[in-house]
Amino acid sequence: MYYAIISEDVPGSLPRRASARPAHLERLETLRDEGRLLVAGPHPAIDSPDPGDAGFSGSLVVAEFDDLPAAKDWADADPYVVAGVYSRVIVKPFKLVLP
Repeated sequence: MYYAIISEDVPGSLPRRASARPAHLERLETLRDEGRLLVAGPHPAIDSPDPGDAGFSGSLVVAEFDDLPAAKDWADADPYVVAGVYSRVIVKPFKLVLP
């Protein structure tokens, strides 16, 4: 089943994001390579695809996991969590309807 991992950044998270980004992307690439990643990306803090110094307000990952505890465990081990990028992480089941 798919699970949505919805994360909210702490204020001023951009430097922390930059340092943890390679490890964060590596984990997402593993999910992609395993065919389990539906979508992933950050939420720009402003209405722009390149927010520059404004940074990001959070992230969304929708991926397949065996169950909710496995999805939560994966989210808890995210390098952005370890680096203090996120103030809050919500994990919940996601039912793909479209496309």
